[in-house]
Amino acid sequence: MCGRYAVTLAPEVFRQMFGYPEQPNFPPRYNIAPTQPIAIVRMKEGRREFALVRWGLLPSWVKDPKDFALVINARGESVLDKPAFRAAMNRRRCLIPADGFYEWKAAGKGKQPHFIRRKDGAPFAFAGLWECWTGPNGEELETAAIVTTSANRDLAPIHERMPVVVPADAFALWLDPNVDEKTAASLIAPAQNDLFEAYPVSTAVNRVANDNAELVARFDGPPAPAPRQAAPKKAAAAPATRKPPKDDGQASLF
Repeated sequence: MCGRYAVTLAPEVFRQMFGYPEQPNFPPRYNIAPTQPIAIVRMKEGRREFALVRWGLLPSWVKDPKDFALVINARGESVLDKPAFRAAMNRRRCLIPADGFYEWKAAGKGKQPHFIRRKDGAPFAFAGLWECWTGPNGEELETAAIVTTSANRDLAPIHERMPVVVPADAFALWLDPNVDEKTAASLIAPAQNDLFEAYPVSTAVNRVANDNAELVARFDGPPAPAPRQAAPKKAAAAPATRKPPKDDGQASLF
């Protein structure tokens, strides 16, 4: 899966790589989390477009967003079949720019976060799906999810899943709405081996409010401690039994 990622290189680096005409000026983000705005690249009127959407796919047919679970990842094995992904896989595929992402490896009773990036430090693209939900009052909400697949040889020791990474020479195929979904699905595969490197980082990334360059610094300390568990609640004491008042023969209102 992919639950946190980073976009830290200069905006112009991404603009040149993805070929969109917009000139967004965004700050580096080291801890992008679900429900936050994320950048996507999609096709609009025959050209590539940079857009900001919410991370967490919301299909157009959902009646009330409160009744639909947050979907940040779409399993590549089911994007052609599941109702939540089928329409987007057919007509609304996108690229999600990134230059690193996080995965958590079991370490004793806890989990140790790892930062994963290309060995050459270059940016890359997750395969994504986007949707536009329209509310009862005409309000619109655009959302997206990252397509995932089984991990490659290099990343499998950390986590069994990884995001689908679209090679630069396949950007046009993934984005083109005229390419049928089964052809596009041929790109859903683990990234080539030796493309990425991974190393442990501080558990500070676990806190969404943390967003700075220290999060991607190599951490050589002890494994992450097990999460603290709340102390078991004590059983409530049985209420004391009150003796009935002595009947003095007088009526009472209480």
